[in-house]
Amino acid sequence: MTAVLFDFSGTLFRVESTESWLRGALTEAQMELAEEELTEAAQALEAMGALPGGVDPSWLPEDVASVWGVRDKSGELHRAAYTALSRHVPLPDDRLHDLLYDRHMAPAAWGPYPDAADVLRALREHGVGVGVVSNIGWDLRPVFREHGLDPYVDTYVLSYEHGIQKPDPRLFEAACAALDADPRDVVMVGDNRRADGGAAALGCAVHFVDHLPADRRPDALRPVLDLVGAAPRANGNDPQRNK
Repeated sequence: MTAVLFDFSGTLFRVESTESWLRGALTEAQMELAEEELTEAAQALEAMGALPGGVDPSWLPEDVASVWGVRDKSGELHRAAYTALSRHVPLPDDRLHDLLYDRHMAPAAWGPYPDAADVLRALREHGVGVGVVSNIGWDLRPVFREHGLDPYVDTYVLSYEHGIQKPDPRLFEAACAALDADPRDVVMVGDNRRADGGAAALGCAVHFVDHLPADRRPDALRPVLDLVGAAPRANGNDPQRNK
C-alpha cells in the first residue's frame, strides 16, 4: 500500500461532549445556566443530534429533513442543518444557536484519538502518503495544526470544497489523485460503513474503526500500520537480528 486515507470525525478525532460544547458557548456568550438547566439542555441538544460529529439525531424535524442528506455539500447547508436542529431546543438567548455552531469548529472542541499521532508519524516515516477525506461543512485544517498533526497529512479532501460527499467515489478519487496513488494501493480508514465504504468502488481497501469516546478506543488505528507494512517490529522478531 502506498497511501492511507482517513476520515476525520470518529476516526482521527473525537468531538467534545455535548455538555462541554454547551458550556463553551455559554462562556463565550458570558451567560450562565443553573446546573440542572444546563444538564437538561445538553441532553436535549444531544437527542436532537445538534452537535456536528456527535450522535445522530433521534428524529429529523421537517425543516431539517430536506437538507439533511446533502448537508455536507456546502458550508451554508451544513450550518443551516445543525443550527435548525439546535433551535428545536429552547435556550436562554437565540444567539446561542450560532455560537454553538461556531464553537464546534474550534480546535479546542476536538481531541485526537490516543494513537492518532503515533500512527500518522509512523506512516510519514515509512513514506506512506496520507490524506484526510471528510464529509464536512467547514475547514478542519486548523484543528490538525493546533493539535500538531498537520505535518503528517499530505492532502485534505473536504466535501464542502468539492460539492460532493462520501460515498461518492469522486471524493476518494480526488484524494488518490492528489497523492498520485493508484486506488488499488490505497486503504481508506473510517467509522461509517456506508460513507467510507464508498472507497471500495474504486478498488481501495477499507478498514473500519468504531466511533467511540477517546478513552474507550486507545489503539484502534494501530492495525493500519500492519496493513501498509509500517508497524514497528519487535526486536525478537526482527529478521535482520535473527540472521
